[in-house]
Amino acid sequence: MSEMLIASFAVAAALALVGVVVFVSARRLRRADARAALALHESEAQLAAVVESAMDAIITVDSEHRIVLFNRAAEQVFRCRREEALGGSLERFLPVRFRAAHRGYIERFGHTGVTSRRMGDTTTLAAIRADGSEEFPIEASISQTEVDAKRYYTVILRDITARKQAEDLLRRQQHELRELSAQVLEAREEEKTLIARELHDELGQLLTAMKMDLSWLRERLPGLDPALEAKARQMNQVLDQTVGSVRRIAADLRPLMLDDLGLADAAGWLVEDFARRSGIECRIDLPPAERIDALERDRAIAVYRVLQEALTNIARHSGAKRAWAVLEAGDEALVLEVEDDGRGISAEDIAKSRSLGIKGMRERMLYLGGELEVMRAPRGGTRVRARVPLVSTQAANGRRA
Repeated sequence: MSEMLIASFAVAAALALVGVVVFVSARRLRRADARAALALHESEAQLAAVVESAMDAIITVDSEHRIVLFNRAAEQVFRCRREEALGGSLERFLPVRFRAAHRGYIERFGHTGVTSRRMGDTTTLAAIRADGSEEFPIEASISQTEVDAKRYYTVILRDITARKQAEDLLRRQQHELRELSAQVLEAREEEKTLIARELHDELGQLLTAMKMDLSWLRERLPGLDPALEAKARQMNQVLDQTVGSVRRIAADLRPLMLDDLGLADAAGWLVEDFARRSGIECRIDLPPAERIDALERDRAIAVYRVLQEALTNIARHSGAKRAWAVLEAGDEALVLEVEDDGRGISAEDIAKSRSLGIKGMRERMLYLGGELEVMRAPRGGTRVRARVPLVSTQAANGRRA
């Protein structure tokens, strides 16, 4: 009997111990659950605070495009209270012309499996205020997540009206400055043309007349004193040099053959004259003259001036022994490349504020819808590459129309 009693006490003690363990474990679990619930609550509160304090508008929608999250910044951007936005459609804040495309974009994005991406990769998106009174530009990114088998999309967006206005203003100012620069360059070309013609026609004729008069005097002075004869020869040589200088200056200002014979002959003459005067071996490859002689006047002048400036820089700065120039005429554009085997140009030289020659060449090309690159050549020198459309953008658009 005593043994049975002892066994009963042992079983009761074991059950009590188990009960205590279960009770303690239950209390610990309840405490852990409470701590987990508290931590979850704190985390959610922190997340909500972050969302609310964000400078960008944050909107979350479900798979039916109904708004389930609308932060304070979104209220300010769209001028809409949160209570009015929640449960409504996101399309309310999109211009009508974009709504179908936006819905299709969201659906395609949902099938990609990508968690986030920028919306409008290269274009500025548009949105409207809640009352439909104003359309404004935005930048946006989108992300997706799945909770309890339900898909949600979160859009983070920013109103970039001020930045867009600043960009548009800067673009207009740049266009105006480019127009002004083009007018200045055109006025300079006109002035150079006028001066070159006056030098060539008027001063050249006067110098020629003086040379003829000097020859007439020498022939009619009998028994000319040797000293006077030497002086007359010296005067004749000075006149020849002066005539040559006038022709060179006139050609530098404005080669008349550019107007009379076309770009091909003018470019060929310029390269030959450069090689003769600088001592640098130089050649140019030209397309058939008929391919480029019909080029518009302003484009022919721009290409000629780029070639002239590039050769001048080679003579002044490169220390080169040889130079090459290639002029190619494609179906839509004319391409000029000038290269030398000199010391080469550095990035610092290109960026110098006083590199007005390079800046002038680039402005000429940009105004005509072309481009200009200055870089180190593979053989170590400098390469200048200019590309200009054969016709203006306006003319090309009119022809396509």
